[in-house]
Amino acid sequence: MMRRLLLAGLLVMAGAVSAAESVRPFVSGSMEQIQKAHEGKPFVLFLWSLSCTYCPTELKMLGELKQQYPDLGLVLIASDTPEDEPEIVSHLADYKLNKAEQWVFAEDMPERLRFEIDRRWYGEVPRTYFYDQDHQREVKTGLVSQEYFDSWLARVGVTTSSASK
Repeated sequence: MMRRLLLAGLLVMAGAVSAAESVRPFVSGSMEQIQKAHEGKPFVLFLWSLSCTYCPTELKMLGELKQQYPDLGLVLIASDTPEDEPEIVSHLADYKLNKAEQWVFAEDMPERLRFEIDRRWYGEVPRTYFYDQDHQREVKTGLVSQEYFDSWLARVGVTTSSASK
């Protein structure tokens, strides 16, 4: 009986932890944290919103890309609010992006967060940043073609077997 209670407690705690970690709060300093976590590795940072008309097209492509290159760094930042987390999680799961790194704006002044990401970004989505190994970045606003993704992956040396390197 005690083992069952302990197991049930652990499962509840694991569920709470995984739910809490599924979408991280993007606050002042988060961009620096993201860059440090991906230091020396190429990664894609994608800014989106639940209300964005074109984001589903891009999310679909990113989901397919993540399946082909499972270890490629992919960071998704929703410019929505923490209250939207259940919908964000559900939406990303629809595109098989539930294991991608997920963040949501979590400060009262989103302008400060946008400024922290890019001083030239005024909130339009979708917006994609392609970081190479040296964290030189290329920025694309709007839909990004599959050809561009393929070209970028080739330039930074990512293949299906080297995505984790």
